Amino acid sequence: MQNTSPPNVAKWQIWVVERPLISLFASLLILFAFAFGASKLYFDGDYRVFFGPDNPQLQAFERMQNVYSKSDAVSFIIAPKSGNVFSDQTLSQIHQMTKESWQTPYSTRVDSITNFQHTRAEEDDLLVEDLLLETNLLSPEKKDAIRQVALTQPELLNKLVGENGAVTIINVTVQLPEIDPLTEGPAVAAFAKELKTKYEALYPDTDIRMSGMVMLNDAFASYSQSDSSTLVPGMFLAILLMLAFLLRSILSTIASLAVIIATIAATLGVSGWLGIPLTTPTVNVPTIVMTLAVADCVHIISSMLLAMRRGETKKQAIHSSLGINLKPVFITSVTTAIGFLSLNFSDSPPLRDLGNLVAVGMLFAFLFSITLLPALLSIMPIKVKAQPNPSANMARFALWVIKKQKQVLGFGIITVIALASQAPNNQVNDDALKYFSTDTTFRQDSDFMAEHISGMTTLEFGLDSGASNGINDPAFLSRLAEFTEWLRAQPETDHVLSLTDTIKRLNKNMHGDDPSQYRLPDEKELAAQYLLMYEMSLPYGLDLNNQINIDKSATRIVATFKNLGSIEILALEHRANTWFEQHAPNLQVDIASTSSMFAHVGERNMGSMLIGTAFALVLISALLGVALRSWRLGLISLLPNILPGLAGFGLWALVNGEINLALSIVSSLTLGIVVDDTVHFLSKYQHARKQGQNTEQSVIYAFTSVGRALVITTLVICVGFGILTQSNFAMNADMGLLTSIVVMIALLIDLLILPAFLLVFDRKPKLTTSIETSNTEPKLTSLANP
Repeated sequence: MQNTSPPNVAKWQIWVVERPLISLFASLLILFAFAFGASKLYFDGDYRVFFGPDNPQLQAFERMQNVYSKSDAVSFIIAPKSGNVFSDQTLSQIHQMTKESWQTPYSTRVDSITNFQHTRAEEDDLLVEDLLLETNLLSPEKKDAIRQVALTQPELLNKLVGENGAVTIINVTVQLPEIDPLTEGPAVAAFAKELKTKYEALYPDTDIRMSGMVMLNDAFASYSQSDSSTLVPGMFLAILLMLAFLLRSILSTIASLAVIIATIAATLGVSGWLGIPLTTPTVNVPTIVMTLAVADCVHIISSMLLAMRRGETKKQAIHSSLGINLKPVFITSVTTAIGFLSLNFSDSPPLRDLGNLVAVGMLFAFLFSITLLPALLSIMPIKVKAQPNPSANMARFALWVIKKQKQVLGFGIITVIALASQAPNNQVNDDALKYFSTDTTFRQDSDFMAEHISGMTTLEFGLDSGASNGINDPAFLSRLAEFTEWLRAQPETDHVLSLTDTIKRLNKNMHGDDPSQYRLPDEKELAAQYLLMYEMSLPYGLDLNNQINIDKSATRIVATFKNLGSIEILALEHRANTWFEQHAPNLQVDIASTSSMFAHVGERNMGSMLIGTAFALVLISALLGVALRSWRLGLISLLPNILPGLAGFGLWALVNGEINLALSIVSSLTLGIVVDDTVHFLSKYQHARKQGQNTEQSVIYAFTSVGRALVITTLVICVGFGILTQSNFAMNADMGLLTSIVVMIALLIDLLILPAFLLVFDRKPKLTTSIETSNTEPKLTSLANP
């Protein structure tokens, strides 16, 4: 075989270009070895994956769940079109659905207005029975009695029935054994959906909606899988069409597709081998890796096509492209990986998994870009027409920047600083419900429930008296009642479930249902007797284990609020802790809930990600200084690496102003991406400087050799992340939008502010330049000013 490679070419280049079949075979062996692990992948939609085992709020929540009954539930929201839940038909439906809901897998409790354990006195006896025992007992008097109880009892009002009696809830509490999380939650959700479908057919005049933590988990899983089946293929198609249009080469696009598929398959294989499940964040790994892998391909292919248009043979052009791009592509792959590895500072495990997997994907992208890609390009019959000056447009743009350098630098810096000054106005505000688009059924159903009865935001307060049977102590009950009333007085509160309401009701019952006796008993023994009589009368599954522990030393208050963001939740927690410090400093209090967990992890994540981003930024700049062998260029690179993120978040503050768990990682996520453009531009600029060119000539060389590739990669990345804006997850959609904004700003900074900065602060005696081309690289001849 005749060696067509130019002199001084590395041996590995000869292997991948001159012996492409061997390179292809080796690449496929590596691919299959890693990709086989993808068969071990599984999806975990449990919301608990967002929290590590050492998360203090998760630990508090699990302690609460271990002491009291579980709070995971399915809520059926029953909304008769008549607007009256106390009609014969609707009460019959609620009664039937309540009975059948006990068949829900792993159900431990079912609560509704029909099986509410109503108490009343009959002489000296306490009678406890379902509010509606049998539907054949319905009469106008019975319906009025049910209405009266439902709309006055604090245990029911705004918890299981709305104030106007137009909407009610059947709440099914489940306790999953957590032996096989992949099947347990989905089994509950599937049964609930079947039950909903059945009763919608039986009662067409009633709307049935579903919410609750079980349905939240189901929504995480179903919408994630839906996104992967629609967005990923859509992104594939969009990227391929863009590459074909921008590169103007179908075969080069096919070669890029092969690298993309290999990179994704190998990355997911590593996830499978390491036992990392697919979660709501990590399901985006193929999308992100696909978008970033394109960048390496574009730089290598663009340089090859440019060289071929100047008259080089295809293999010579591949060698030239690999020679000029190997270093910057390697640097960008490493720096992008470092950017994503900084997600290990995150407080949320799936975000750490996202960063690690994308970092691995970047290394695979680099490997396949310098092995599989050139081998395919060598085999494919790619033909390109020679052009006298293929980079004329970029050269003209470079000359415009040179001519307007001071205006460009001044206006650009002022604009970026003005945007960056708005970044601190963003607020970290996480609301798990807002993770879902308003177009999703789960979000619509949950919003409906919040509007007509109560929100999904909860806080659980565990109050420990410190002594067995201590909850019956009048002093403890008095503090419990005071805190209950304080909670109800908060403007955010929809409902408070407290043991004091039950004891007050029992005290009234045992005093001949005298309304004036609706108060706490004065003696500990009386309170203990009332509770004992009541518990002995309760049917299976409707006991007080959801409110008191075994030895009656502690009780749980469950407060439900309007759907709140993390700022409001944390403020509520602070106010509650302040109340206990001032009014009950001796009580042991735990505060926990899923709402609290999401609120705290979002707040901590933003702080940890700022630290991670700063660390990655310093590391990347140092790496660039070493790789480019110029600490000056390493320091200069800080400018285009810092400004895009600051300006992007500043623009976000003007558009939205709220940062959730997903957006808190955008600074780290985009850092590695924006560095890519800087590395390629500075490496080409430095290459020209080492050839003896002055600042103007070097800037023009950088534009003509890499400018078009930067535009193409940025457009592809923006389209790729832009497709995420169509996700059913608002958190993914927002992340895609903000990432696209930051990457586009980065391109403008690299093509405007960076060259203008170099022209102003890295000057040589000014030269008038004209553009010439050769069959190797764009060159400039200097015409000295007279």
